[in-house]
Parts: sequence; structure tokens; C-alpha cells
Amino acid sequence: MAIDAVFPAASELVMLYGGALASGALTHNLDVFGWRTTGTGAFVAIALAGTIGYQVGAVGGWLLGVRGGRSLLERRGKWLHLNEEQLGRAERWFDRWEGWAVLVGRVTPIARSFISIPAGVFGTPFPRYFVLTLVGNAIWCFGLAGAGWGLGASWRSVDHGFRYADYVVVAGIVLIAAYLVVRRRRSTTMARRVPDSAR
Repeated sequence: MAIDAVFPAASELVMLYGGALASGALTHNLDVFGWRTTGTGAFVAIALAGTIGYQVGAVGGWLLGVRGGRSLLERRGKWLHLNEEQLGRAERWFDRWEGWAVLVGRVTPIARSFISIPAGVFGTPFPRYFVLTLVGNAIWCFGLAGAGWGLGASWRSVDHGFRYADYVVVAGIVLIAAYLVVRRRRSTTMARRVPDSAR
């Protein structure tokens, strides 16, 4: 859930599965931080865990946006499919709808993962950002955990339909990590070669 706050990581499936677990349809023993729970207590524990995890990731994304600033989006905007024109449009949209952009963005599938960094870049005040994110995030987590609770054992049919989406997300994360490692090694190698060639 923390990863999903800055990069789409199938939070829908995570919370649906958590709700199905809490319902007792998939297991009769659910331990949350060493506390054995069932029924409503299990549901609340799962939904709160998702809410807290997402909130931690959202705060990290906001800090990344604040520290990196607009130059971060200008340099790395292509990862978020943002060109200069779209960046300007996003900035105007945040200026006009700041609070609503955060709240509505948090309950919108996929878009919810792309709110944290721009909110920091475009100067959304932290207290407002934190509260609006918490509200939207709690609605999302409790709603999806409730849907998972309702699905119960039928969750397996939903999981089967989305199994390949999980693989695509994991493969995407691995590819991005590999790209960053290779790029870093190349830049380090090039930096070493420059002083050597100067000799």
C-alpha cells in the first residue's frame, strides 16, 4: 500500500484480499502484529493497516515532491507521462482545485498513485494534504476491504482474473530497478574514464 501511494501497485487487489481474509472465508486464523482477531475486529485491523501503509507512502511521495521541486518533474516527468505542456496544465489544475485534486485523486483508480509527488511539487500545504489524503485513503481502504469481505471465498475468482496484472506490475518494478542500476553504473564508469583520459 505504501508503494501504491507513488507508483501503481494493485492496491485494489491488496485490499480485496485483505477483506476476504478478514471475513474468515480463506482462513480461520488471522494474526495482525501478533494479535489474533476475527470478525469485525479483523476487518478493522486490515482496513487500518492498509490506510496507515498508504498514508506513510503518500507522505513520502509528498516529501519527494517538495525536495525535488519542479525540476524533478521536468527531469523525470516522462516516467509519469508528463511533457512540458502537461506539466503546466497540471500546475494550473492544482492551483485552482488543490484540495479537491488531492481528495478526488485519492479515490480514483490509478490516478491516486500520481497525486503525492505533484502535490509536493506544486506546494499543497502539508496539513491540508495529510488530512485530505487520509480521508480519501480511508474511504478507499475501508470500501475495498468491505468489498473483499462481501466476496469472501469468491475472491479467488477475482484474483484469477487479475493474476496477470500482478505479474505485469512486478515485472515493471523489476525493469525500472534494473534500468536505474545500469544507468547509475554507466554514469559512474563514464565519470571514472574522464579523469583517466585527461591524464
